[in-house]
Amino acid sequence: MRDTRASRFGRFRRLGRMLAGLALAGALPSALHAADATGATAKACPAGTLYLTFDTGSMSQAQLIADTLRRHKIRATFFLANEPTVRQDSSLDPSWAPYWKALAADGHAFGTHTFDHVYLRSVRGGQVTMRPQFGAQAGKDTVMDAAGFCRELRRSADAFRDMTGAEMMPLWRAPGGRTAPQTLQWAEQCGFRHVGWAPAGFLGDELASDRYPNAMLLERALGKLRDGDITMAHLGIWSRKDPWAPGVLEPLLSGLERKGFCFATLREHPAYRGWIARHASGQQEGRR
Repeated sequence: MRDTRASRFGRFRRLGRMLAGLALAGALPSALHAADATGATAKACPAGTLYLTFDTGSMSQAQLIADTLRRHKIRATFFLANEPTVRQDSSLDPSWAPYWKALAADGHAFGTHTFDHVYLRSVRGGQVTMRPQFGAQAGKDTVMDAAGFCRELRRSADAFRDMTGAEMMPLWRAPGGRTAPQTLQWAEQCGFRHVGWAPAGFLGDELASDRYPNAMLLERALGKLRDGDITMAHLGIWSRKDPWAPGVLEPLLSGLERKGFCFATLREHPAYRGWIARHASGQQEGRR
């Protein structure tokens, strides 16, 4: 009897090992696939991910920047204000619709830079004073409340949607990077989170060419940018005599790619993707 029970126990144990082996064999391909995917991502981007952003500006380099990004298959994020351009119009005029549509079709992302490029002047007693750089009130200090500030942010988003049929992300960038707790709070109340840039991400295209030549700006960016940095440049700057984009953008992207960087829009940025997921649909509802 003892021999029979031992025999049966041995068979059950061998059967258990066989079933466990089969289960492991079935799970192994997916486990290996996940490991391969993680390893492939790390291998493809050993230096990490950068987030290129561009503000409107004079638009003198707009097409060159779009073509360069397309050639490198890089997607960036653009912050739009209604600024005067070298074509004697404004960057959110319908005449620019083909340009913005082409960028949207390429998969780029977009946020608001306010409509009239309004600079924060002061916050006193709960009142916020802004100075529009362009538009009907250009150069004049204007007191804004929460509703007025929210309208200013949404004007760019509405103009972009009217031209392209696409939605901006619920993100904004203050002109000059000037913010206050009050403006940040108001913006978030109407669905927009602010985006700045990393110290190393300031690419210097608005600096004077004689003091900051393109070669210097290129060397600095290549040497200092690190994983997760958000960069900032413009689609053209009126005052710079030696334009940044022709001299810097192509070698900068090529150099960063050789160093092992990948690029993504702010839709994928860990600090913003959750906010975007929660608030993008709410903004569309708010306009209905």
